[in-house]
This record gives sequence, C-alpha cells and structure tokens, in this order.
Amino acid sequence: MNLEAEDIFDAEEVEVDQELIQLVTFSIGDEEFGVNILQVQEIIRTMEITNVPRAPEFVEGVINLRGKVIPIVDMRRRFGLRSKEHDKYTRIIVIEIDMIIVGFVVDAVSEVLRIPANSVQPPPPVVAGMDSDYIDGVGKLEDRLLILLDMDSLLDNEEKEALGAV
Repeated sequence: MNLEAEDIFDAEEVEVDQELIQLVTFSIGDEEFGVNILQVQEIIRTMEITNVPRAPEFVEGVINLRGKVIPIVDMRRRFGLRSKEHDKYTRIIVIEIDMIIVGFVVDAVSEVLRIPANSVQPPPPVVAGMDSDYIDGVGKLEDRLLILLDMDSLLDNEEKEALGAV
C-alpha cells in the first residue's frame, strides 16, 4: 500500500479532532473501572487503616495522610462484594468529592489510559438502575469494556455527610 503525504496529513487531522478522555483504570474483582484523571488527587499504597466505631458499613476506617485524616471507603463493600485482604496490588485512590477528601480502596490500579470520547456509550438499561446512578458510561476498547464511574455520584448526600463526620 502506497500512502501519499496528503493521506498521512488527513489521518493526523482526524486524530487531532477526536476528543480524548484521560482515565485512571483500576480493578475490583473481575471488573475493570475507569475514573476521569481530573478527579484523582493521588494514588497511594495501602497503609494502616484505623477503624471508626459506628461508621457506615462501606467505610473501612481512616488514615493519616500527611497530617490529614481521610475516610477510607472499601469499593468492594460499596458495590456489595465481599471484602478481601489487602495485598501488594491493593491501592487507595484519593479523590475530592464535594470538598471532602476520600480514599477509595481498589484491588489494583491498572494504568492511565486515553480513550476517544466517542468510544464511550451510555450504560445499558440493565446497569442503569437506581443503584447505578454513579455509572457515567461504558468505554469500548479493542479487547475489553471499561465501566466509567462518576465519583461525585458514587455516594449519596447522607453518605457524604456521614463521611464528613468520620
């Protein structure tokens, strides 16, 4: 196949015109999720988590991160899965939600990924139920699907208030 210079230019133009979404991807169980990188403050290894009496069921406890006490949410419990022991792959994704800094425990962080915005589709009706308001969409990649989360919607107002009080 012989490409002309103008063919290459046209291909570059198409790529520049395509809006890309940059995501941090992570796994919980067998599922792969993505969250907009702009929502992520940092990703840290697990550390000692202090239990908090009468905290919501999905709150694992709190950590001291550079002098700040941060509530830690177990994403497995939040999604109704059984908790598992932390291992060398377990990470805490630190995110600010409504002016509250929260850490989310995930099984593993995979990569930072750029995907075309047009590869994201709304969640299918089966997923888009009352309990799935926090799903932004599903990213279709070549060999896998990525569930995109809206971290601002992951917790309802009562849960955010409870986290603020932890």
